Amino acid sequence: MKRKKGKRYSKLLRWILLYIPLWFIGITVSWVVLLRWVPVYYTPLMAVRSWEFRNDSTYHTYKTWKPLEKISTNMAKAVVASEDARFYTHNGFDWIEIEKAVKEHQRGKRLRGASTISQQTAKNVFLFPGRSWVRKGFEAYFTFLIEKIWGKERILEVYLNVAEMGKGIFGAEAAAERLFNTRASKLSSRQSALIAACLPNPLQRKANKPTPYLLKRAGEIERNF
Repeated sequence: MKRKKGKRYSKLLRWILLYIPLWFIGITVSWVVLLRWVPVYYTPLMAVRSWEFRNDSTYHTYKTWKPLEKISTNMAKAVVASEDARFYTHNGFDWIEIEKAVKEHQRGKRLRGASTISQQTAKNVFLFPGRSWVRKGFEAYFTFLIEKIWGKERILEVYLNVAEMGKGIFGAEAAAERLFNTRASKLSSRQSALIAACLPNPLQRKANKPTPYLLKRAGEIERNF
């Protein structure tokens, strides 16, 4: 009897420590490889927003996938200048910004985010919103994978297609159409900077109705192109 129990325990332990992790890695790597080529048409955040605004009859999800070459370079420059100045040189994690954020927190300031475009893309595409350490671990895992499998150009392309840029507005094409009545390929440097300036809080800020603060922030972003 003890021998049978021992075998069952050993088998269970093998599943927990070996088979389940291997299945997880196999499935997630395959998922990331697939999305290296397939457009991302829907994300967990879009589903969450649809649920949050389920009683709002005016809410709609606006999303149109566009390849990177059909999105204005102004828009790409604006999000890099605004969100992640070292995007092209880091490995997915900006350790300089992370260290700055930690030191500021130690001096008594509110802990601010230091997420890179790669991290934001990983959590937007693969994860539901949340703040737990477990979720942070998954975010780091997927960030590592997309950096290795997708590369910078694909990460930027996906980010510019899935980032929340207004109420129900996801991606540069939808933002261009809904906010400025134009196409993503035609966005000016000013329009792009205004959209990028809204990214920390796109549900509260409106690129087409900028406040004095938003105009100032857009100007700073535009100068850093």
